Amino acid sequence: MTERHKRTAEGTGRWFASSRSFAARLRMAAVASCVGLMLSGCQSVFEQAYTPNVSPSDSPQIVDEVQKNDPRAQMGAREHPRIVASYGGEYKDPKTERLVARIAGALTAVSENPNQSFRITILNSPAINAFALPGGYLYVTRGLLALANDASEVAAVLSHEMGHVTANHGIERQRREEAEVIASRVVAEVLSSDLAGKQALARGKLRLAAFSRQQELQADVIGVRMLGEAGYDPYAAARFLDSMAAYARYSAVDPDNDQSLDFLSSHPNSAQRVDLARRHARNFGQEGQVGDRGRDYFLAGIDGLLYGDSPQEGYVRGQTFLHGGLGIRFDVPPDFRIDNKVEAVLATGPGETAIRFDGVAAGDTTSLANYLTSGWVAGLQPETVKETTVAGMPAATARASADRWDFDVTVIRVNSQIFRFLTAVPKGNTTLDATAETLRSSFRRMTPDEIAGLKPLRVRVVTVGTSDTIASLSNRMMGTDRKLDLFKLINAMPAGATLSVGDRVKIISE
Repeated sequence: MTERHKRTAEGTGRWFASSRSFAARLRMAAVASCVGLMLSGCQSVFEQAYTPNVSPSDSPQIVDEVQKNDPRAQMGAREHPRIVASYGGEYKDPKTERLVARIAGALTAVSENPNQSFRITILNSPAINAFALPGGYLYVTRGLLALANDASEVAAVLSHEMGHVTANHGIERQRREEAEVIASRVVAEVLSSDLAGKQALARGKLRLAAFSRQQELQADVIGVRMLGEAGYDPYAAARFLDSMAAYARYSAVDPDNDQSLDFLSSHPNSAQRVDLARRHARNFGQEGQVGDRGRDYFLAGIDGLLYGDSPQEGYVRGQTFLHGGLGIRFDVPPDFRIDNKVEAVLATGPGETAIRFDGVAAGDTTSLANYLTSGWVAGLQPETVKETTVAGMPAATARASADRWDFDVTVIRVNSQIFRFLTAVPKGNTTLDATAETLRSSFRRMTPDEIAGLKPLRVRVVTVGTSDTIASLSNRMMGTDRKLDLFKLINAMPAGATLSVGDRVKIISE
């Protein structure tokens, strides 16, 4: 929820960016499309055009300047600010930047194109992702760094993305994008008011975000070769693919429906790919007997790494959303899952129920009832508008209806801002009143002590002591009710694994 008075929604595609199961994301996307239609014409924080206030890192990791005369680099330069803005900005930590620079530098030295320079950006996002733009722009999220367990695993991801750059896969993808424009126009014209049309456009964008299967396999081969020649463990590629697949299963609402739309959506973790990576790694020697994993300096470089939500976005703690900067908090009902996005806080629950929370500048709006009926909510039922108070603050509520959905719309004025809850249920669902009331009854200002005590979660590296066990260390994990599962996941511990005194492991705590 970064500076919501400056943010803008970017269409239904943003709803497909979480690490939830595909089925849950599809439900979320459907409601998002309807909610987006509900907000027609509103000069809100999510619909105003804006220029992102994004600047390059003060300490570029690889090169001071990407090749200026290279048209491919110019293509990457055009997209760079958008990428950074979409992922919450750059993550700036000198220690972590030096770590990534060290890894990328070793890989650059064995690149197939010695004239290709690379610029690495660490994105301030908890998503598990890495990707490349033409011209040598490489991106890795802090979420991916938190999941990795050694430098060779990060090197495996970066070398794969470097393989896309050196093989000019981005240029080929651009040609597909140009061909897709015509199809997109047809879909928009024929199905412009239809949810199916919006979903079709979103699926088109997802297809274009991915490289072809053959391109992925080619980048795998290049990446494994670079790993081995740079002196890293060449088996790290297969190992980290397994870790990301495990994370996708952990994050999915339905553990049996493993279709993440983070890294693995465009880098499918098929058994064939893992087997191929291992077969190419054998060219350098037997697994466990070749290459450096770089675990010690990697752990030193990520100790203290921000984990999960950033302070600028607010925090999700179980069923509660808290934002110290805005000074507000609220709860969602049990069995709901909160997804804290840049443009809004989203939550989904049983029976396809969904919630969207955002904020707008109040301006000179004096009557919240008038604000509700000012035309920004499509399908609003004017006779249902009612002024009230929430936690002593001016508020107003109303009902709306669109397609197969019913909505409760609640707006609350807090100083110079208006906060908005849109709760959506399929027609015939009887939980709308109870869900909306949970939001209203729990919404309140935070106390100064609550704000002062709100701290971000971080990756902490600890050394196993004589009295430590997997159970005792996992019990120190914060920000999750599945402490043991997450502890084993971020430390890549298979079933039956044990700890030894002196081992270094990661935990998540303040």
